[in-house]
Amino acid sequence: MRSTLKGVKTISSFISTSPASFSRAFVASASPPTVKLLIDGKLVESKTKSFVELLNPATQEVVSLVPNCTPNEFQAAVDNSQDAFGKWRSTSIMTRSRVMFKLQDLIKENMDELAANIVREQGKTFADAKGDVFRGLEVVEAACGMPTLQMGEHVENVSTGIDTYTIRQPLGVVAGICPFNFPAMIPLWMFPVAVTTGNTMVMKPSEKDPGAAMMLADLALQAGLPPGVLNLVHGTHDVVNMILDEPKIKAISFVGSDQAGKYIYARGTANGKRVQSNMGAKNHAVIMPDANPEATISALTGAAFGAAGQRCMAISAAVFVAGSEHMMEKLVEKAKTLQVNEGMQAGADLGPVITAASKERIGSLVQGGINAGAECILDGRDLVVPGYEKGNFVGPTILKDVTQDMECYKEEIFGPVLVCLKADDLDDAIAKVNANAYGNGTAIFTNSGAAARKFQADIDVGQVGINVPIPVPVPCFSFTGSRGSFLGDTNFYGKSGVNFYTQIKTVTAQWRPSDISSGGRAANLDKVGSD
Repeated sequence: MRSTLKGVKTISSFISTSPASFSRAFVASASPPTVKLLIDGKLVESKTKSFVELLNPATQEVVSLVPNCTPNEFQAAVDNSQDAFGKWRSTSIMTRSRVMFKLQDLIKENMDELAANIVREQGKTFADAKGDVFRGLEVVEAACGMPTLQMGEHVENVSTGIDTYTIRQPLGVVAGICPFNFPAMIPLWMFPVAVTTGNTMVMKPSEKDPGAAMMLADLALQAGLPPGVLNLVHGTHDVVNMILDEPKIKAISFVGSDQAGKYIYARGTANGKRVQSNMGAKNHAVIMPDANPEATISALTGAAFGAAGQRCMAISAAVFVAGSEHMMEKLVEKAKTLQVNEGMQAGADLGPVITAASKERIGSLVQGGINAGAECILDGRDLVVPGYEKGNFVGPTILKDVTQDMECYKEEIFGPVLVCLKADDLDDAIAKVNANAYGNGTAIFTNSGAAARKFQADIDVGQVGINVPIPVPVPCFSFTGSRGSFLGDTNFYGKSGVNFYTQIKTVTAQWRPSDISSGGRAANLDKVGSD
């Protein structure tokens, strides 16, 4: 594990004090440090009187205090981004891409440091935290190819001597509002595509774990991103409303809960902004009788309980088609082998959930399912981890005989809980999945190509896995959640992400041969492309 960031010795560089224990020792500071804002490439101490306590989910120790930035501080960040936009949009696309090439190197070099911070603030296991960083890194790598991704189209002679072509131009100042569950990946879904297309961005990391975003912003500055192109502000509802109402902000990218996502989309679009809002999910896995039992059980175990179930692409509902129910018992046996512990401990498979309130909500939904007639065949609600008795730990939990009218099925539990339903056949399973409000992801486990083909054709879900439990696409494609899981016209990263952060412009040009000056010289052609 690397001991320091190259330009920022530890995340404590982003806070008002730098206790030696803060970076790595995982012990509390006597005086909780405060997280700083990042404006114009400088760390700014907020003048707010309102702070959010950031608690280590495994210990309840106060890691830091996160400011609710003031309106003046927010405006300073927006104005600085606006000032930076003119020069940045005029910077060559090759130069912008080179920043991404350097950034991906710096992320690789500092992955362990980033992951350790995620463990401390968010609670993931160290291995899962590294995966969080890596999936974001893939988007940075894709953004290196922006000269190709941002190309327009050109047709000669649409009429005599007239050509028509399209160009994709940046929007201006854009904003990102991030969730707690992927503190590195989601910021990296947003700002690399936004800034490489020529925009500037004001980002609000989650107040529950802003450290990774701050570290990534520092690495971007080290990679050559000019001051003001990426500014970071902190806060809760009031800061979100400032983003939604600020006229200089042209587009908003959001990942989070249903309630917040619907509100952000409605208020943002009402203010004339472009908004992409990725929200909740209830992702189903359909298990056919001919599925490979061992592979299916391993896939379900990882997809349902990995990251403590706190991911929008987690498999949280399993539909067992008649003849496949025997796999349920082996699934319980497999889930029992998972180790629940503080994320830096050797052998940990899943860590705590983010807050005590989340743990309480998870337990309440599980109990509601039991009260409604479901059977709890694996109960992880009363789990206590020795040495971390105050942690927000929930062990793998499985409910069977769940029906579609139960709250534990209709609600996104967002914890290590798998609800199991039965279906008579493939048609019945597809009908159940399609009847659910959400459309983020789904999967089928089968050895039948015909069944898989029917499933992918008939299922009304944006991302489909065939013997793949979490079908998140690599960034040359786009993240295509649909229906109740997404509001907006264009999705995250890939070509859709480029389209979201750019405005298409069509040019029709006429150059008459008769206007060519006789005796004209082709001067300075050696300078073309020399940038």
